[in-house]
Amino acid sequence: MSNYAVATTVVTSQHNVSTTVNGQENMNSSLPNCVDSLVNNIQEQNVQQSIANSEPHLEMEFESEASAYDFYNAYSKTIGFGIRREYGNKSRVDGVLTSRRFTCFKEGIRSVDKRCHSTAEPRAETRTGCQARMAISLDRKIGKYKVVDFIAKHNHPLQPPEHVHMIRSHRRISEAQASQIVLGDESGLTPKDLHEYISKQAGGIETVGFTREDLKNYLKTKRKQSLKYGEVGALMMYFKQESENPSFFYDFQMDVDELITNIFWADAQMINDYGYFGDVITFDTTYKTNKDCRPLGVFVGLNNHRQTVIFGAALLYDETIPSFQWLFETFLKAMGGAKPKTMLTDQDPAMARALSIVMPETFHGL
Repeated sequence: MSNYAVATTVVTSQHNVSTTVNGQENMNSSLPNCVDSLVNNIQEQNVQQSIANSEPHLEMEFESEASAYDFYNAYSKTIGFGIRREYGNKSRVDGVLTSRRFTCFKEGIRSVDKRCHSTAEPRAETRTGCQARMAISLDRKIGKYKVVDFIAKHNHPLQPPEHVHMIRSHRRISEAQASQIVLGDESGLTPKDLHEYISKQAGGIETVGFTREDLKNYLKTKRKQSLKYGEVGALMMYFKQESENPSFFYDFQMDVDELITNIFWADAQMINDYGYFGDVITFDTTYKTNKDCRPLGVFVGLNNHRQTVIFGAALLYDETIPSFQWLFETFLKAMGGAKPKTMLTDQDPAMARALSIVMPETFHGL
């Protein structure tokens, strides 16, 4: 059975159960998408009706920056373009956002590519220096944002209705689609299979409303949240209990969204063993801890009786050079800066590169 056939079988069987009452089928495999599509169409019609005769204008008021963005984005969709958040200013006194500019997605000009053009294929130019924009400013007297600048004219052709939904600011993963993505991912389906399956239900890739890259980013965010609220919660409770011992060590790394990505820990016995047997160690990440296949890295050695001893463990978000570099630096911090003479690893090039940066004097064996 092909991967696509598996996608159809698994997602349909888990998310869309057909039942029959009095000989009539109550639910078919496309009902969630049909309902979701109907709701989206109604909402879209309401939005279009509300702004059909309402172009942004000076002194227009909004309760928040987000509501101003939503309005301008909805307006841009009916016209045929997308938008971006440009600059924003915050008060140094209370940190409140005082102004924001929203621009056309074709605003600006790409900077000159200084790379050698014989080795790099330049991407097609997508920006035209379009000046269409809407700017808002906070009126503290009334506690609302007002439009202080608006330019409607564009210097490029606008997108037709059948294409505008694929511009970045208009791409959306609906709740029904999100449920199918999660179920399919938990069943082991690839992002490619999931995107093909949902696209077929929606009537084609051109109508699905999001790209395969959007799907990958959605799954990445969900996995980070899972780590934050699931495994991390249990680990942090464990760390809190163990930290009563001053020799217990743990550290973690966070991304720009303040979600925990990588974690390392070593108890007193591990640190003590490393002091005696840490000349030659092995680092292995071949064990995957859960359905997300998140790598569990373990630093291992042998004692005088040729028994395996563990020097530390790490739960990683991915196997990239930055993750490994952070891990090796944290490992050395836990061990008081003492570097092993030899480290044996697998043939992962990212791991090898990180090791050469953090421990250049250590012999790296494969």
